[in-house]
Amino acid sequence: MEKEKIIKTMNGTIVSDKMDKTVVVLVEYKVMHPLYKKYVKKSRKFKAHDENNQCKIGDFVKIELCNPISKYKKWAVKEIIRDVK
Repeated sequence: MEKEKIIKTMNGTIVSDKMDKTVVVLVEYKVMHPLYKKYVKKSRKFKAHDENNQCKIGDFVKIELCNPISKYKKWAVKEIIRDVK
């Protein structure tokens, strides 16, 4: 039996595209507070590889985990889900 490779993906909004072939993606998620049992919004920024420089600020994209490209860049843009008009 072969093990299926689990590909980790996330959806987020691009907040910066100033670097060459790199975008910064803001991923928001909800976490339940352990004491108050209320859902709290949390967010995190990831640097992702954009090979063709096709992403713009405000695009909603899907990123997936890949081999490390640099010290901080371990994600790659898989597809643009919703682009800015």
